[in-house]
Amino acid sequence: MLLRNLQPLFSAGKIDIRTHDGSIVAMGAGLAAGDGGVVGFDDAIVFPGLINSHDHLDYNLFPALGNRLYKNYVEWGADIHANNKEVINNVLSIPLDIRVKWGIYKNLLNGITTVVNHGVLLDAGNDIITVYQDCNVLHSVQNEKRWKYKLNHPKANANSFVIHIGEGTDKAAADEIDTLIKWNILKRGLVGVHGIAMNEKQAAAFKALVWCPASNYFLNGRTAAIDKLKQHVKVLFGTDSAVSSPWDLWEHIRLAMQTQMVSGEELYNMITETPAEVWGLGQCGKLAQGYDADIVVARSKDGLGPMGSFLATNPADILLVMHKGCIRLFDASLLPQLAGLVHVESDFTKVSVNGSHKFVYGGLGGLIASAKKFYPGLVFPVEAIG
Repeated sequence: MLLRNLQPLFSAGKIDIRTHDGSIVAMGAGLAAGDGGVVGFDDAIVFPGLINSHDHLDYNLFPALGNRLYKNYVEWGADIHANNKEVINNVLSIPLDIRVKWGIYKNLLNGITTVVNHGVLLDAGNDIITVYQDCNVLHSVQNEKRWKYKLNHPKANANSFVIHIGEGTDKAAADEIDTLIKWNILKRGLVGVHGIAMNEKQAAAFKALVWCPASNYFLNGRTAAIDKLKQHVKVLFGTDSAVSSPWDLWEHIRLAMQTQMVSGEELYNMITETPAEVWGLGQCGKLAQGYDADIVVARSKDGLGPMGSFLATNPADILLVMHKGCIRLFDASLLPQLAGLVHVESDFTKVSVNGSHKFVYGGLGGLIASAKKFYPGLVFPVEAIG
């Protein structure tokens, strides 16, 4: 397939991208049509499928739960389980496979083609986007039983150990970071999540830190000092789940920019090339020949330029999402071009996203209906059409 007339974020001229067998095989201006069909665009930016380095896929049918600002995650957990029991029980009544599948769709609708799930190993599949779970997961110092033994077990997989750490604003949140570092006897590659209380010396002991500013501000009123920590540790970007943050990734991105702790290019790298390197994802996170055809096309915004348009994107602006060369989402405006290239009626569901119509791969409409059978009061940010 050939994608024509696209504006990359970091070069002046427009390009065409040819894909074949799941990979990008050519990039440049004026490529010949060849086999596999052509999809042309007007005023569109292109970037690699994004990498969300922290989500709990089975928690995305929760509304944001929080009744005040909290000193740490332990305090938050105790409060919501005491005061939000009904909604928690209602959501948990929905079967796990439905909750997980919606978590995957939430990411796809935002232009995310790889998501790192934090929690128990899920039967998530990789048919729509890549769900990365090839890491050792510890919940946290205070809520994970036997975490010292698990971290230092000599037969443990040598891949990264991912753990919520320093998620709070009090001394306990800061002290638990030192405790974790002290007990990392085998010097495992630690990927910390949140790190609100982390200092620069502590940051140097980690392989990477996943920054989730929207969740941090909602629950704790503060986020990690990324402007300082980024000098000592690789920083990745994560959304966390809907239980503590908006479903819309692009709100998270704009909030991150408002902190003035990162540049647009730094933030872009936190959701593309840097996580691809840290997680060992292979040939993804970059638009280049030989890389996976994980590609997102979105509308350009008048007067903003490529990077400005990227930072101003919303889910409604996404025109196409391709995962390993397969189209997983496309805007209704592309239907005339794609009608003969994909099986629209059998393979896609038409949905409305903030008034913009998209075709999404798989049975999203049926998934929404099934979830509402278990919890009729459930509210989705998208609506199935037809």
